[in-house]
Amino acid sequence: MALRRPARAAAPPSALHDRALADLRFIRETMESASTFTAFSGWGLAAIGAAAVPGGWLAAQQPTREAWLAVWLALGALSMAVAGLSTWWKVRRAPVPPPAAPARRFALSLAPPLVAGALLTLALARAGQWSALPGAWLLLYGTGVVTGGAFSVRVVPAMGFSFMLAGAAALLGPAAWSDWLLIAGFGGLHLVYGPVIGARHGG
Repeated sequence: MALRRPARAAAPPSALHDRALADLRFIRETMESASTFTAFSGWGLAAIGAAAVPGGWLAAQQPTREAWLAVWLALGALSMAVAGLSTWWKVRRAPVPPPAAPARRFALSLAPPLVAGALLTLALARAGQWSALPGAWLLLYGTGVVTGGAFSVRVVPAMGFSFMLAGAAALLGPAAWSDWLLIAGFGGLHLVYGPVIGARHGG
């Protein structure tokens, strides 16, 4: 009695094969987008830097420390509004929606140093320690960008480290450097790193 050969498995339908290829292509494009996309808007950062340069110069011309602080607080409020709007714009126009989890981790990592900076601003201003404010602002903002940037593209934590260096220089250097370091940090560093992020990472 002749043995029967096992039946060969039927070849997958072409439609199933095409669908599998399309799914693989979508997964690859999504992973590539996630690896190069950051919700941090580079052009928004550049706009913040462009406002901080004349704003910082204006603050330095104020006759009192209270007026100096008021100008910088106004710049801070403007910067938060620009950052929020530019981030919303960037996410809306992205070809592939970025994953929500990394953006959430970035925000949760950035927020605590910013809150600490706000509280330190109040405490140091009440104590009359005005010269410590520029270094504290630069250092804490840089710390937040570094920790948040751990979930983003490499240029973001690099920018954070640059801010931390500027903050260390403001804290340890002569008080006469403070205004220039604030302008160089919130103005110059945003103008340097912002266009890099915007050109390489989706806006």
